[in-house]
Amino acid sequence: MSTFILNKSVIGMIHVTALPGTPKYSGSVKSIIDLAKKEAAIYRSLGLDAVMIENMHDVPYLNRNVGPEVTSLMSIILYEIKKELNIPCGIQILAGANREALAAAHSAGADFIRAEGFVFAHVADEGIFNSDAGELLRYRKQIGADNISVFTDIKKKHSSHSITADTNIIETAKAAEFFLSDGVIITGSSTGTEPSLEETKIVKENVNIPVIAGSGITPENAARFLEYCNALIIGSYFKLEGKWFNPIDPNRVKNFMLKVK
Repeated sequence: MSTFILNKSVIGMIHVTALPGTPKYSGSVKSIIDLAKKEAAIYRSLGLDAVMIENMHDVPYLNRNVGPEVTSLMSIILYEIKKELNIPCGIQILAGANREALAAAHSAGADFIRAEGFVFAHVADEGIFNSDAGELLRYRKQIGADNISVFTDIKKKHSSHSITADTNIIETAKAAEFFLSDGVIITGSSTGTEPSLEETKIVKENVNIPVIAGSGITPENAARFLEYCNALIIGSYFKLEGKWFNPIDPNRVKNFMLKVK
């Protein structure tokens, strides 16, 4: 199993710029790699515990599918960051391309992936997501990637959960644990929106795997969530003006880390 331990960890999100083949791609692979490495170095220098890369600029997303041009470049970016900075690294490939993320993480020597749609079906912007826990963890075993943690969203942001409305977040978290998730991620309704503190607390009380806050964390609410969370994933707050699509603002990162650590 993974040797990556969550211990009140702060994980900084790197939103890599649009990748080849996607509508917003600028035409320069080198600039994508260089910017991601630069942002990872900022996070590392300011004391973050881990970094994670994500292809959030690749709108509109495909439903559980990306081409090899995306998977290969994400692998390279992750490998370069891991090699140069020797910091725990993770990856998410949107939307729900969990198998591709696991392959990229394995190739790069990374530590974890963030997987959406692990248990229970939901409806996202891209359409219906059926759960993939069985297929994903069998694939992890087949490629010899048991050292890579699979952290899984439950009742995920940007999604409708009406088809599982009679299944509450505790039942969902327990199902993720039973299906061998390495940790559950709780979010608000959208990017930059904080989760419910009460739901976070009650999930923590009902599962024996790590609980991670996955959106909307700021210096003002971090201490409250760290009482119940093993880790915080932070993207929007660390960016200029607190907007996810802007560059990292080192001052915001520094101030956050000083207050939290």
